[in-house]
Amino acid sequence: MSVAGGKHLAIARALAVDSNVLQIFVKNANRWSEKRLSQEEIQAFRQAQEEANLRSIVAHDSYLINLASPSESLWRKSINAFLDEMDRSEALGLDYLVAHPGAHMGSGETAGIRRIGEALAIILEQTVGYRVRIALETTAGQGSNLGYRFEHLRDILAACKWGDQLYVCFDTCHVFAAGYDIRNQETCRITFDEFQQVVGLDRLAVFHFNDSVKGLGSRVDRHAHIGQGEIGLEAFRWILAQESFAAVPKILETPKENGLEADRRNLEVLRALVAEAATTVK
Repeated sequence: MSVAGGKHLAIARALAVDSNVLQIFVKNANRWSEKRLSQEEIQAFRQAQEEANLRSIVAHDSYLINLASPSESLWRKSINAFLDEMDRSEALGLDYLVAHPGAHMGSGETAGIRRIGEALAIILEQTVGYRVRIALETTAGQGSNLGYRFEHLRDILAACKWGDQLYVCFDTCHVFAAGYDIRNQETCRITFDEFQQVVGLDRLAVFHFNDSVKGLGSRVDRHAHIGQGEIGLEAFRWILAQESFAAVPKILETPKENGLEADRRNLEVLRALVAEAATTVK
């Protein structure tokens, strides 16, 4: 949800579409720096949060941050920007900071994964005692972006000496575009079995629920409304039927249309699937 007019207003927008989870940006996603959060802003957000009693609120990190960068100056700048976002997320009382792992920019996947692990170790060492946790997001694999294979996430966790404190955000559009088929119940089981074997379902902290404009293995990140893309409804029906995923926050990042109307429509589709899943999926 947009934080226009004040971050606390994102909570009101979530309630307006009958959502019980929320994702926000804690700063402008296309700027390196922004003025510090005031105590008034923090208090307004926390009060709205307490009154709304949402199940979970998470943040998404800035698009500029690249923890895999081979450039020392950009890598350090990215670490400092990430630390700032951790501070903001902690001040607001958020559960997770969702982050794209990074792009190796030609240095190679092995080097990029090592850089991410080193960066995350620095970040975690400087945020000991924080409540907010980091959830690395699966990616579609555009350009040199890492995280489009489950093995990338496994290796990043292994490369970080604080890796046991890291979690994963599973984006349905990204995983599908990266080449993991989730279009029916059987392929969903196969994909999540692989995730369990490679990463571990105990690391799964957040879902991003998005259909995909582009096809399987396209490695193009373009989100579509639920059931209106190349994935279809079965993946969402299956995930929603799994008791083990019931407590995992599921965030819509589908296109905004007609104010909040598209969000309402997508939530209605998903809630209808929950009802169907109770009788049609095991």
